[in-house]
Amino acid sequence: MRLALFSDVHGNSIALDAVLADIAAQGGVDAYWVLGDLAAIGYDPVGVLERLVALPNVRFTRGNTDRYVVTGGRSGRDAATVRANPDLLETVIQIASGLAWTQGFVMATGWYGWLADLPLEQRLTLPDGTHLLGVHASPGRDDGDGIFPAQDDRALARLLDGCQADLVCVGHSHAAMDRSVNGVRVVNLGSVSNPTAPDLRASYVLLEAGEAGYRLAHRRVPYNLAAVIDAVERSHHPAAPLLMQYFQGRHRPFWE
Repeated sequence: MRLALFSDVHGNSIALDAVLADIAAQGGVDAYWVLGDLAAIGYDPVGVLERLVALPNVRFTRGNTDRYVVTGGRSGRDAATVRANPDLLETVIQIASGLAWTQGFVMATGWYGWLADLPLEQRLTLPDGTHLLGVHASPGRDDGDGIFPAQDDRALARLLDGCQADLVCVGHSHAAMDRSVNGVRVVNLGSVSNPTAPDLRASYVLLEAGEAGYRLAHRRVPYNLAAVIDAVERSHHPAAPLLMQYFQGRHRPFWE
């Protein structure tokens, strides 16, 4: 069996189309797993959802921004955090405005209930007996710092403890990685959209599995960043200045 796994599409249909074209160019897959952050913080939330649900044999998990769109919740930057660091205020306002903008789109077009029903995780036993877990941020969570390259083994082991899986695939931090701790292999898929510098290409994983074992590979896919910037501008997205940071290579990971 061949499985394509990706996450963090963030309403970017141009990047998603590039990834889907690359999957087709690799010979196609039997199924898709899409691990959250589908529509919000991007210029084309409904176009992305329409493309994703049309995929054959596709499974989903919710991401934190999917949940925010449904519940009206927001990121962990509360009022006290912003008061302590007023430089965060503009970013917090843009994120809140962008989530509200996306919520309006999904409510007006009938996608609200679908987003509300997204599960936290997906599980599958591969042909060789490997137990695969897919979740957005870390086992049992769609939010928090997630899993990222700068974590030491002790911190990573705490996040994986009790996950009841041999192979864990996540997204959320937009940072591709592949590590093993205490017998559990954890793979961050990277992100389809909203990249962290310096590599602005979309990232996803191809998994090939059979009775003799499995192998997986990260794929990096270039796409037209200028076209995305133009699409953001034409959408009048309220968080456009924040989005531009991603596609102009000015967004750095929080752990640097």
